[in-house]
Amino acid sequence: MRGADTFTESLFTMRHLDDFVPADHPLRVIRVMVNKALANMDGLFAQMYAADIKGGRPSIAPEKLLRAMLIQVLYSVRSERQLMEQTQYNLLFRWFIGLAMDDAVWVPTVFSKNRERLIEHDAVIEFFNQIVQQAQEQELLSGEHFSVDGTLIQAWAGHKSFVRKDRQGDDDTDAGNFKDQKRSNDTHESTTDADARLYRKGKTASELRFMGHTLTDNRHGLVVSAVVTQADGYAEREAAKAMINDARQALPDDASVTITLGADKGYDAKEFIQALQEMNVLPHVAQNKSGRQSAVPEPIANSEGYAMSQQKRKLIEQGFGWAKWIGNIRQVMVRGLQKVDQLFVLNMAAYNLTRMRTLGQVRLQGAKGE
Repeated sequence: MRGADTFTESLFTMRHLDDFVPADHPLRVIRVMVNKALANMDGLFAQMYAADIKGGRPSIAPEKLLRAMLIQVLYSVRSERQLMEQTQYNLLFRWFIGLAMDDAVWVPTVFSKNRERLIEHDAVIEFFNQIVQQAQEQELLSGEHFSVDGTLIQAWAGHKSFVRKDRQGDDDTDAGNFKDQKRSNDTHESTTDADARLYRKGKTASELRFMGHTLTDNRHGLVVSAVVTQADGYAEREAAKAMINDARQALPDDASVTITLGADKGYDAKEFIQALQEMNVLPHVAQNKSGRQSAVPEPIANSEGYAMSQQKRKLIEQGFGWAKWIGNIRQVMVRGLQKVDQLFVLNMAAYNLTRMRTLGQVRLQGAKGE
């Protein structure tokens, strides 16, 4: 018997949002970790909104704001306007963010304005640190063996915005006719994003870019440090030194623990290897012997630990790949070094959450199989 094509909507519903989310949905585990991190950030949130006690219109709760920003990354939502539109009718999004069925969705401009406050107070960085702390508590980190690498991030600015610094604002500028012009970061600057730099690496074309850097723990490839810098030929090694030094300082007994750092051939430079050794870090850097002598000592390169680091360091590419295909750092839709940095760190926090959820499931299945 053919069913009738009718639509009858009930006046009331007795179901909760939680009823619509499957019990085994991946977001359930992730939301528990997210809420734990946000609860530990309550003191920071109180400081951020201390000036609002005297009155004024209530702003978006920072917890909901951060969860919404995570949803945008986890579900590859292109823009904040699309995020607000999809949250209007997506029950899963509402449940994760913490919006009831009848709650109004924010206006995109209001959402963007409130997001700026999180950036100003480094709330995204603190959230990332809280997730890393949870990974440490779950014994997912070795704390001694690391890898480092960088990736190019395309800026939200085009070639036509890259004009001579002394001609910015000139109506007669020939910014569009750049084919036969010699342009460099010393003489030119983007009128759209002054922090972006014209840069190329390998066989890639010159584009306005930033450079993202991550430090991963070799046990499971989780990101323990992330930062964005302007793109240049020295940024990777300088960022690597800063990140591994922070990891070195975080160890409880700085003198007795030997840590290692794996990296590709691009880090095989004499000054970089010396800097690592001065920090008591074993340089497990891939040797570059193409017409030159490697700066990595042969005894280190021939060790068993070196071979293991070279194998493990490839895990770092998974984070970059995830953040570019699932996340939103292939070409960022924000401008300015600080905003790009915060977006990159948020993407790495989201990657850690998905990875930690998977590792937790593997552990659970292993325990059941024993």
